[in-house]
Amino acid sequence: MGDADGQNIPPKLKPESWGLGKIPTGAKLFLILSGALLPLALVAAFAALQTTRLADQETRSRLRVAAAESSRALSIELTGDMNALRVALNALDDSPNDLASCARAQGVFAEQLSAGARFRIADKTGVVRCGSSAPLPIDASRLTGTSNPVAVIAPSRGLTLSITSPSGNLIATALFPIAFLNRIARPSGFTQPFGAEISNGDKALTLESLAGLGPLDRVEQMQVRLGLANLAMTMRVRSAPLTSTTLLATILPFLMWAAATSIAWFVVDRLLIRPLRQLRRTVAAYQPGSQIDLGVAHAMPAQEIRELGETFQAITRTVILHEAGLAEGLVRQTRLTREVHHRVKNNLQVISSLINFHARGARHPEAVAAYASIQRRVDALAVVHRNHYAELEENSGLSLRSIIGDLASNLRATVPDDQPAVAITLSLESWYANQDVATAIAFLITELIELAMMANPATTVAVSLSPGDAADRAILRVSSPSLVHDPLDGRDVADRYSRVLEGLARQLRSKLEVDPATGSYQIAVAITGRD
Repeated sequence: MGDADGQNIPPKLKPESWGLGKIPTGAKLFLILSGALLPLALVAAFAALQTTRLADQETRSRLRVAAAESSRALSIELTGDMNALRVALNALDDSPNDLASCARAQGVFAEQLSAGARFRIADKTGVVRCGSSAPLPIDASRLTGTSNPVAVIAPSRGLTLSITSPSGNLIATALFPIAFLNRIARPSGFTQPFGAEISNGDKALTLESLAGLGPLDRVEQMQVRLGLANLAMTMRVRSAPLTSTTLLATILPFLMWAAATSIAWFVVDRLLIRPLRQLRRTVAAYQPGSQIDLGVAHAMPAQEIRELGETFQAITRTVILHEAGLAEGLVRQTRLTREVHHRVKNNLQVISSLINFHARGARHPEAVAAYASIQRRVDALAVVHRNHYAELEENSGLSLRSIIGDLASNLRATVPDDQPAVAITLSLESWYANQDVATAIAFLITELIELAMMANPATTVAVSLSPGDAADRAILRVSSPSLVHDPLDGRDVADRYSRVLEGLARQLRSKLEVDPATGSYQIAVAITGRD
């Protein structure tokens, strides 16, 4: 089973591994809605563009047919006229007085002449052999050495085609005005406005203008070669314009996508995300003993969130009741603990008094010494217990300075009246320790002072408590001239004291260092703090 913090959830299943853990819920919702609705908007926009594309294809198809028809009509007309002119040119080149050939050419050009067309056959000196005597625009440099027609575009007049005779002595030129060419090139049955022009290289002759083009108008264009004198005809028509309706049909799906996404995000943010944030702030501001304001939950728009707020409020009521019960139980427990400690302290005092009473009635020195030894250990335990009872409300630990000071006073008081009092000097800094460490220290000091008194009842003992190498350690040192070398050497109690001192050192989880040359015992003890 996975724990609440997700420590046992595989990495692939954790939201942080998806890259979404740090994204706010509102942003996640916006991304999800965008991903869900954007394909619909793209499909609608594609449909609108496809409709426009189909209309363009239809327009392009009609334009291709019309351009082919117009170019074919122009090519037939111009080729036929130039062939008739070539026949007359060749005849006059062979026989300058062949008036019949000139008459036939004029007959062929009769309809064209009525439409404003002109033709002329003249020699290189400019003497007209047939046709109009008016000068016509020609490009003499391009006529040299070729029998193919040469086209010259006169933008204000029309199209000029020129050919030379086989001998190169005569030049035939025909001028086709713009109106004539426009009439020939107009496709039949094509009612849509169009533009048409004849181009020769970089020059163009406009036959029909496509006027009224706006910035949103689109143009379809088709160019067809005439197969005569490098001429080409270009035809243009308007394709389906980009009207406001077309633009709206293309843009509207994206507008609807943005609007739907924004509205959905706004609604969820107002109805869900913001109320949840407000409820979270309210719950985060909760203090033990207080109660969540129900008015905040009632003001939330979503019924489910209001119910969640009411649930939190019910939980706070339950917590308040439980805290009151715990507080009452703690008071009872504190009273019971104080009573137990008080009774233990009194019992230890009673035991110490009984031992003292029996010690006074003892007749043998060994019994008196045994009673005194027992009383010292009971007093050591009583000192620790008394200080623990005093510090019961503080929970900061037992003051080693107070315990060692009280212990030294009790040890002085246990010396029999017929013996000199032991001199105990103290050099203590204020440290705190827990009860187990304080009890072991009290017994260790008692054992070492009693050991010094066994060697010399009138001895002096120095007890010091100083800082250790670590912050949580203090150095306890007990030294006496009576402890120089081995005070138990040769005594039958040596093994007993050695085992007791080793056991107390193990209880303090440290090594008892002994310096026989100076009579000092030193050990590092654990502390919990400093006064």
